[in-house]
Amino acid sequence: MKQRGFTLLEVLVATVVMAIAVAGLMSAISSSLRNAARLTDHDRAALLGRQKMDELLVATGLEKGVPFQGTWGPEVTGSMEMGWIARLTPFEIPRAARGPGTPFIERVELEIWWMNGAQRRSFRVDGFHRAVLTPADLAALGSAGTPLQEYGQQP
Repeated sequence: MKQRGFTLLEVLVATVVMAIAVAGLMSAISSSLRNAARLTDHDRAALLGRQKMDELLVATGLEKGVPFQGTWGPEVTGSMEMGWIARLTPFEIPRAARGPGTPFIERVELEIWWMNGAQRRSFRVDGFHRAVLTPADLAALGSAGTPLQEYGQQP
């Protein structure tokens, strides 16, 4: 009489094949989770960076040409160390009238940084807005020794 079923060797081979398949799937899942966490950190930084850029674009009275910086609290960043560095510089000043009250285009440079373990990650964004020259701006641009060529202008 012929018996039906699998031999012990067939069961062992099937078990090894399944173990290899499961190990490959677990590796892929682990890699996917790492990528998702990395993208979550980047998305959080992009969202906070957009918010900070909006604040800087509507702010008035900020010092030009001098970098200033700040950080966000752990309640906003998910307990991750994260901050920003910004600088405002003139981008386009009309040649004709360079007196106080003259409108010009100002560039807002913003770098967003965050710590990913021991590695610092960052990205930069630029924005532009309309500003009005003040006497302090004119002093910083001309007589204080900061040449207009530095800002892309010809004297």
